[in-house]
Amino acid sequence: MFDICRPEAVGISPAHIREYIELLEENRLSTHNVVIARGNKICFEKYWAPFHKDFLHRQYSCTKSFVSLAVGFLEQDGLVNLDDPIEKYFPDECAGKHEYLRKQTIRDMLMMATGKHGGNWLLKPVGEDRVRIYFDNNQNAPRPSGTIFEYDSSGSFVLSAMVERITGKRLFDYLREKCLDEIGFSKEAYCMTCPGGHSWGDSALLCTARDFLLAARFVLNGGSWDGKQLLNREYVSAATSKQIDTNNTMTNEHLSNGYGYQFWRIHGDSFYFCGMGCQIAVCVPEKDMILIYNGDNQGKNTAYEIVLEGFFKLVAETASDSPLPEDKASFDALEGYTKDLKLCSAKGEKTSPMLEKINGVTYALEENPMGITKFSLEFDGNEGKLHYTNVQGDKTICFGMCENAFGIFPEEGYSDEVGGVHVPGSYYKCAASAAWVSPFQLFIKVQIIDKYFGNLNIMIGFKDNKATMYMTKAAEDFLDEYQGFAGGETTL
Repeated sequence: MFDICRPEAVGISPAHIREYIELLEENRLSTHNVVIARGNKICFEKYWAPFHKDFLHRQYSCTKSFVSLAVGFLEQDGLVNLDDPIEKYFPDECAGKHEYLRKQTIRDMLMMATGKHGGNWLLKPVGEDRVRIYFDNNQNAPRPSGTIFEYDSSGSFVLSAMVERITGKRLFDYLREKCLDEIGFSKEAYCMTCPGGHSWGDSALLCTARDFLLAARFVLNGGSWDGKQLLNREYVSAATSKQIDTNNTMTNEHLSNGYGYQFWRIHGDSFYFCGMGCQIAVCVPEKDMILIYNGDNQGKNTAYEIVLEGFFKLVAETASDSPLPEDKASFDALEGYTKDLKLCSAKGEKTSPMLEKINGVTYALEENPMGITKFSLEFDGNEGKLHYTNVQGDKTICFGMCENAFGIFPEEGYSDEVGGVHVPGSYYKCAASAAWVSPFQLFIKVQIIDKYFGNLNIMIGFKDNKATMYMTKAAEDFLDEYQGFAGGETTL
């Protein structure tokens, strides 16, 4: 489907792409891949090691946009009407519930204007059917649906469950049949599940960056592929147009341009798939251009603005409508700058005068929220280890100094293929790095890089024979044990 070309061939300056990548790097974003395409040509495609083109990347809430496509196919086949109330498809679950919940329509749910706050299903008992959780969350302050925007992730999940209930097929099996196989989606791509056996349709698509690009191209094409109209253009146009205002709850500029049917709006007539941590597919119709960005910037509130505004300002808005002359110097500079991109790591000094005093020394900690009773640090050149003991026993995190070391995060028992269901023996892959940010403060950065993404920041400060450890995390439904302060002193 996609040819590879130099940026100049599609009217984009290599110098502008380099400026964009420099912007991402200067802001120390945790970038995993960037792909830029115009028309049917990819003019830039890079992966930050250890990520690569075949990596199945968790797309988080971009999955919602795929649910929208599935609903569009249901409507096209006459299996639903967008103005049907949801109780038509979940009569038992809706029985006895508030009228506003029962009468919310498919259209209301597609545009995040549901009849109640969705709530956090991950806080519910493990193993409980998530569909039942949604309808049993019958709050005392409902509102007429279709009136106000409020992001309702669980409502998107229910739409996914509706697709499966109507078709008798898994969400992605149905989408493969309707369009994904046709457009060349990889056979390995899949969606994880939730308690109750439903696809995790609001958060858990795993696919490659190229897969993501194919889906964005399909939508930007208005639902057509190789001259065949697979999904009617009217639905795709409505889904990617502004259906409701979003200014009432969102303060971030990139979220203030309105919402369609599980698609966000942005500058002009542009729209985008958007997932937690900066999973992004931006479609710019007037330029026939697509940006694919994957990363994990959870906890960094400015990341979306940097990724999105930087792309529009430096790449999309500067693009010419006709090819540019080849610019060897700029192209070579871009290639040189992006040749060895690596996942971001801790920034600071590799050593400190404090190192000799603390290397191998054990610190006993007072009672703390993490349940860590003791820790020690072990350094050997550009590598190090944090040893600690918590309720699970003795643990070790291996890290590089100002560079990542790759291994397994030692906490055991987080969720695997079924969201919210913690599994004994389950571990996540991680990247860990450390740096001395002052002579007496060591910063350790841990990034979870698995089917689940998250990050853990550990700051350890030393004074005389005492130490303070401070942990903060940005992750959904894991790393909860790693938050708070702990203080103690050497056991010597």
